[in-house]
Amino acid sequence: MLSRVLLTPTTIRLVHSLICSSSRSFMDLKVLLSSLNDFASLSLAESWDNVGLLVEPSPPHTVNTLFLTNDLTEEVMEEALQKKSDLILSYHPPIFRPLTHITWKTWKERLVIRALENRVGIYSPHTAYDAAPQGVNSWLAKGLGVCTSRPIHPSKAANYPTGGTHRVEFSVNSTQHLDKVISAVKEIANISITSFSTRTDDEEQTRISLNCSQEALLQVMAFLSQNRQFYQKTEILLLEKPPLPQTGMGRLCTLDEPASLATMIERIKRHLKLAHVRLALGVGRTLESPVRVVALCAGSGSTVLQGVEADLYLTGEMSHHDVLDAASQGINVILCEHSNTERGFLSDLQDMLGAHLENKINIILSERDRDPLHVI
Repeated sequence: MLSRVLLTPTTIRLVHSLICSSSRSFMDLKVLLSSLNDFASLSLAESWDNVGLLVEPSPPHTVNTLFLTNDLTEEVMEEALQKKSDLILSYHPPIFRPLTHITWKTWKERLVIRALENRVGIYSPHTAYDAAPQGVNSWLAKGLGVCTSRPIHPSKAANYPTGGTHRVEFSVNSTQHLDKVISAVKEIANISITSFSTRTDDEEQTRISLNCSQEALLQVMAFLSQNRQFYQKTEILLLEKPPLPQTGMGRLCTLDEPASLATMIERIKRHLKLAHVRLALGVGRTLESPVRVVALCAGSGSTVLQGVEADLYLTGEMSHHDVLDAASQGINVILCEHSNTERGFLSDLQDMLGAHLENKINIILSERDRDPLHVI
């Protein structure tokens, strides 16, 4: 006897989900953290920020489900636990200021307790994702229309192109002096030495080049000041860390074709899926005024945007007086609330991390994460 099975679209989706879920493999937490750092290095984060792994279950810890959220509230934590998450990637760090105790008294302490009790890690990239070429600010710029963009404050490489922070160069006349100088500087830690022959005023000389740290520089200068007869023509160079291409805080965007302010408002609302934004018109500007250059910063943009020449500032929030300053210079300001300029990036992040991690784990988005402010 034959029986008939009716497969509805819901059944098919469920079966596909189960097959995909079962085909996923686990990733060791340490391996996953290394891959996340390869995607966007934590070295890009601002010095004041608290990024990286904030809560770690006792090892070993494996991750099958990575849960993405902009803000980790208690409601979002409950959702993450219900969905059997192993690691929560919270764009904003839920632990920013040091916790002096872990009790049930405050909501942030309760987040830590619940995470540890349920063996869930918490990781935050925050400003590392702001600065990254494929990060939050680049995503925000996508809503402006066709444009070229560059970071307002470029990030610099984590390390200097050569060893040390300074270079000291000077010339030595005689072989006898040369041996004494090289012997002395070799005793100083964190220093590298190169030498080459030069001719000045028909006189053969040896040029010494020392790459050294800030601490070693002080020792080198102390030695040279006590042995002035050994050298001449001294130069001290500060070694700059090279800028990283398309990496840094904020974006200065130049539209290929100017658009009216009214058009820009509608583009931004559509990109951020917002019914309303707040607008401060620049002095002498109207909704029909043309916009060619937009300076933007996801989240709180006062510091990043200050003093930047543009037709429009786009950010989540700015102080009252910073808005007044910008408007007085004829710069229009659009404020969208802090996390509304960030949250939409998570959908792109889900796809990018899926590809970067070769779909080895489940990556899911919070459905309860939202900006705490509403227009009513």
